[in-house]
Amino acid sequence: MYRKKMLAGLAIAATAGLLITSCANQASTGGSNSASSGNGVNIPAVTSVDVPKDAVLPKGDGKASCPSTTTLAFGGAETGGNAQLGINIYNGVQLAINQHNEANPGCQVQFKKFDTEGDPNKATGPVTQMVSDASIIGAVGLAFSGESKATGTIFDEKGLVHITPSATNPALTQNGWKTFFRGLGNDSVQGPAAANFLTGKLGAKKVYVVQDDSDYGIGLGTSTTAALSSDVLAGSDKVTTGQKDFSAVISKIINAKADAVFYAGYYAEGAPFDQQLVGKGYTGTFVGPDGVKDDQFIKGAGDASSNAYFTCPCIPGELIPSFQSEYKKLTNAEPGTYSIEGYDAATVLLAGIDAGKQNRADLLAWVKSYDKDGLSKHYKWDDKGELQAPTVYGYKVENGKIVPIGPIDK
Repeated sequence: MYRKKMLAGLAIAATAGLLITSCANQASTGGSNSASSGNGVNIPAVTSVDVPKDAVLPKGDGKASCPSTTTLAFGGAETGGNAQLGINIYNGVQLAINQHNEANPGCQVQFKKFDTEGDPNKATGPVTQMVSDASIIGAVGLAFSGESKATGTIFDEKGLVHITPSATNPALTQNGWKTFFRGLGNDSVQGPAAANFLTGKLGAKKVYVVQDDSDYGIGLGTSTTAALSSDVLAGSDKVTTGQKDFSAVISKIINAKADAVFYAGYYAEGAPFDQQLVGKGYTGTFVGPDGVKDDQFIKGAGDASSNAYFTCPCIPGELIPSFQSEYKKLTNAEPGTYSIEGYDAATVLLAGIDAGKQNRADLLAWVKSYDKDGLSKHYKWDDKGELQAPTVYGYKVENGKIVPIGPIDK
């Protein structure tokens, strides 16, 4: 497996040089001089990540042959309050398929997308349509934990392998499904990393944890809270999907004198929550997870977003030049959260098709035994569909943009 150790110079105002050892895709720091966020901590941005030399790419050897009906699918939010997270994935998948088809005239893989709106109550219909389409032999998605929980059995009954680039609730791999694979670390990895990040690099003394009512938010909020010591945990509270007024929970945070808030949820609620929090006089740090880490958060929170950091079991695809340039050509935008994971997940499936695994059973067996580098990480799954040795990255808002600050889990 691709593993490297390197020294990352991630400095904080209260702590001198910190040695960080991590596995795949390590980051090197750049010369950014950012303004300090809420509690006075300043962690410089990084400017590059290491990419495996033998990473599998979508184009393969250009000699693939497959039936004209061979199809991959995407399932996830393309509309709805948190649609951008699904769109980021879809664009990554589209780029991988485009590159494959351009290089392989004898194997033109088709691509179909199914909009779930990210809603567990609406996802079963599109997924039923997907699995009922005999031409579809593999899928990337679903994007969110709640909709993945609601549809996993549907995929499993039809034997359709699917790789989620983003659903992180740990319980998803405890359902006995044989077709579900997770292309990033789960919240049992991200939660403790977030807790370490809050109390270590960010130097928080009192952390208030707020979670939404989604399966994702509940799982991540629980794992992060459990990883915080009782003397650091200033309190916890819950909000609901679609909530607009956060004054009650904000009063609790301010009364608790918390110097950091961890919000386990999505950007649709996270943005107005942070905006209102700062508007009420909060001067500490706001930390959100991968579900909040999107430019839509900055758009929604406005100037208040300058206090924000993020945790994500995803790597900064914008720092991989070959991927960044091609993605931007396709979308006229920088890669977003999960874009590179969507690209890699599609590449795993495309590599199977190129190897002659051109029905559902064969492609499922291919993924089960997969053991290769992608652009973002090494892909090898255990018998439950969990990725081995995932890395958690940190990000921050700097000059109105989200920039990476390197691995935070080691």
